[in-house]
Amino acid sequence: MNVNALIGEITDDLNDASSAPDLDALLAKAEGALRFDVADARLYSLIGEIKYRQEEKDQAYEFFDQARKLSKTEIHALQRSIGHSIEIGDLSKAVGEIDILLRRWPDRFPAIAEGLPTILSNPDGYQAVLAAIKADAPWRTSLFATLGRTPEGLDSANRLLLDLTGSGAPPKSRELSTIINGYIGQKEYDLAYRLFLFSLSDEERKLGGYIFNSTFEPSFSGKPFDWELRDQSGLEVTFSTSQDAVEGDGGATVRFLNTPVKNIALQQLIGLPPGSYKISLIASARNLKLPKELFWSIMCVDPAGEIARINISEGTYNRQSLSRKFSVGPGACPMQLLRLQTAAIAQSWRFRYVGTLVMHKLSIERLSS
Repeated sequence: MNVNALIGEITDDLNDASSAPDLDALLAKAEGALRFDVADARLYSLIGEIKYRQEEKDQAYEFFDQARKLSKTEIHALQRSIGHSIEIGDLSKAVGEIDILLRRWPDRFPAIAEGLPTILSNPDGYQAVLAAIKADAPWRTSLFATLGRTPEGLDSANRLLLDLTGSGAPPKSRELSTIINGYIGQKEYDLAYRLFLFSLSDEERKLGGYIFNSTFEPSFSGKPFDWELRDQSGLEVTFSTSQDAVEGDGGATVRFLNTPVKNIALQQLIGLPPGSYKISLIASARNLKLPKELFWSIMCVDPAGEIARINISEGTYNRQSLSRKFSVGPGACPMQLLRLQTAAIAQSWRFRYVGTLVMHKLSIERLSS
């Protein structure tokens, strides 16, 4: 008798959604096969599933338990056992079983994702998940990705990140970005910005301010509210410290390559509370030719609209200071986008940008009322 073929046949019949399986016949086949191979965990699992569908759940779980004694990673028995553990409130056991399942079958995470809110809402379940993450469970990235999709999940994720701080398995930048972006997606901008500030290391806090890293130090965390720099044709953008800079002063260097430039992929989300402000730029330029305006803009993210802009001058100059006052109204704009851009609408070769711009510092200060 080919046990593998029989197991495949019974499994296919159980999974056939087009017709109701003959459970008694399938049970007889599985029990018959068990007499020839009493150590095959898959057969106990199949019998357990048949019993489960026959509403004989106590017997079903006995077979699932036997399957797991023979093979801790028998997938179907594990999944049923997880569901049962959640159902009876043994959430610590459920998390242990989830950990076993996902270490062996990482692609099964979506199958258990729906049980996570129940687990995390329970103190024992939450502590079990936290302990698993601290033990560097390989499914922690998937966990945070799932939690970042719903308001309830975001609350649990935020608490986990707080509890992981200072542990042997601190929050990872990717996990923080996932949850910060989750808050932004839910329009919880204040919570997103608070989590970003909380996530800063001691070194990163030295770069803090209304504009993070206002002197363009060559350090990118990849998190929202840090500088976002994308590759783009027509120009080169580099960050350098004053020690690394060839000509003494560090900052963000933009080299235009004598081509049209429609957008410049340098931007940062910021979170200004209502009030009056001044944005200031200290910049140097060499042979800078701007056929269309080049400027920093502060845009409201929601609702969309420009709050202020500061234009950059053409020519050659050293450490020129530019500034502009602006205000953010009460409740009018909870999150803003700071972006370097041109006024070019189309990439016409009549409008070619040439020269070098070095921005030493871009800062925002709050004005007294």
